[in-house]
Amino acid sequence: MIIKTILKKNNEANLYRIQSYLAVLAMWLTQDIVLKFFFSKKIIEGKEFLNLLDGPIIIAPTHRSRWDGLILTFAIGRRVTNRDCRFMVTTPEMKGLQGWFLKRLGCFSINQESPSLSSLRYAVELIFSKNQLVIFPEGKITKNSKKLKLKQGLFRLARLARKKGEPIKIVPIGIAYENVKPKFRDSFAIFIEKPLNLDDFYNSSVDDFNLYLKSRIQKAEEKALKRVGRNLDDQLE
Repeated sequence: MIIKTILKKNNEANLYRIQSYLAVLAMWLTQDIVLKFFFSKKIIEGKEFLNLLDGPIIIAPTHRSRWDGLILTFAIGRRVTNRDCRFMVTTPEMKGLQGWFLKRLGCFSINQESPSLSSLRYAVELIFSKNQLVIFPEGKITKNSKKLKLKQGLFRLARLARKKGEPIKIVPIGIAYENVKPKFRDSFAIFIEKPLNLDDFYNSSVDDFNLYLKSRIQKAEEKALKRVGRNLDDQLE
């Protein structure tokens, strides 16, 4: 039984381990070529908050486009913070050719309605590793931030992890593009807010925490939108 458990954990680790050769190739292709030529201007503010953090952190960004993961890695990934961004994504995103690449780049899926013990355990391990666990609190891409609704998974996972280790910081991030649907040679902006200390919400309910986190990431998004000449009223219904 013990051997089976060890083998299972090893298989899970291998399943989600970053393939170094593929990661180097992907970083060169996306950051040095695709992002460089697709976007004309890249605005990133608040990186000093991340530079002050050395313990477990969870990145909590808005989710407006499929570009979000790429520009987050560009703004706060290994080249900038010496920490990899490890993304928690939905199960459908891990299917097919896209899923094959995402797995080998360190992404992993989780069933938000009924998460498995293995995926929860792996997420907790990532939180306490030298990585940045990125969880989109909305759970999916949403175009209208005025109707922003956060899932309960981030807070529950963070509290589960807190029981097993040291204090955890949660970093609200707002992402904005010059157009709702990013176009060639558009600008993008990322605004990083001051991190939240999970321990400050020890007696809070999931709803209370989500209400506060929602206000913080919306505030960050408003600042990011201003940097690209837009406002919240520009969001689609």
